[in-house]
Amino acid sequence: MTLSRISVVIPCLDEQELLPAALASAREGADELVVVDGGSRDGSCQLAREAGALVLQAPASRGGQLRVGAEAARGDWLLFLHADTRLEAGWAGDLRALPPPVVGGAFSLAIDAPGWGPRLLERAVDLRTRLLGLPYGDQALFARRSAYDAAGGFRPLPLMEDVDFVGRLRRQGPLAWLRRRALTSARRLRRHGLAGATLRNWRVLGCYLLGVSPERLVRLYDSPSPEGRGPRGNQRRAA
Repeated sequence: MTLSRISVVIPCLDEQELLPAALASAREGADELVVVDGGSRDGSCQLAREAGALVLQAPASRGGQLRVGAEAARGDWLLFLHADTRLEAGWAGDLRALPPPVVGGAFSLAIDAPGWGPRLLERAVDLRTRLLGLPYGDQALFARRSAYDAAGGFRPLPLMEDVDFVGRLRRQGPLAWLRRRALTSARRLRRHGLAGATLRNWRVLGCYLLGVSPERLVRLYDSPSPEGRGPRGNQRRAA
C-alpha cells in the first residue's frame, strides 16, 4: 500500500530564530517542505534551503504566501505550518491514519509557555475548535489536495485567511481535530497579555463575521511592530 504524500507549507517573514524548530518538526514525516518567504531580511531563506526546503518568494501576506506554496506543493495532503510553530512527534502517522471521508482538520494548540494562563487558553481554543468547528492557522491546518482545490484554496487575504478557508473547506466533508499538538510561540501573549490578546482576537473575529473586510481589519488588529503584521511581521492569533 502506497502511503499518502505530505507537503508542509510554511509562510515566513524574518523568522530565523524560530523557523529551524518548525522545519525540524516537519521533516519527521513530510515528503516535501515548501517555505514561502515574504521578503525576509534575516537568514530565514538560507536556513530553509539548508533544511532541504523549496524556497519561494511572494508578497508579504499570509493568505497569499500560503496560496503560492499550495500551488507549488505536490502532496496528497497539504499541511500549513506557521514558522513559529512546531509539530509534536508522531504527527505524520496520525495524519496518514485518517479515514477517507475526512477532508481536513487541525491539530491541538499548545502554547510554549508555563503557567495557568496558557493552559486556560489552550482549553478555550479546544472548546472553540470542537464546538464551533473553527480552528485557527496556528493549529497547523491540513487538507487533502482534492478538498483544498475543491474549496478554492487560501485566498490572498491580509488577515482572517484561516477562518475564510476553513469555512469553505468544511463544506467539502468532515474535518478532524487531532490530539497531537502544534506547539506555538507565546510571543503575542508576552506582548499583549492573556486578556488583552484574547479580547483583541475575539473583537477582530466578531467584526469579520459582521462583514468588515480583512483589509480594514488589518488596521484594527495590529500596529507595525517586529511581532505583528506591520511592515516586517506576520499575524499571530491564539484564541
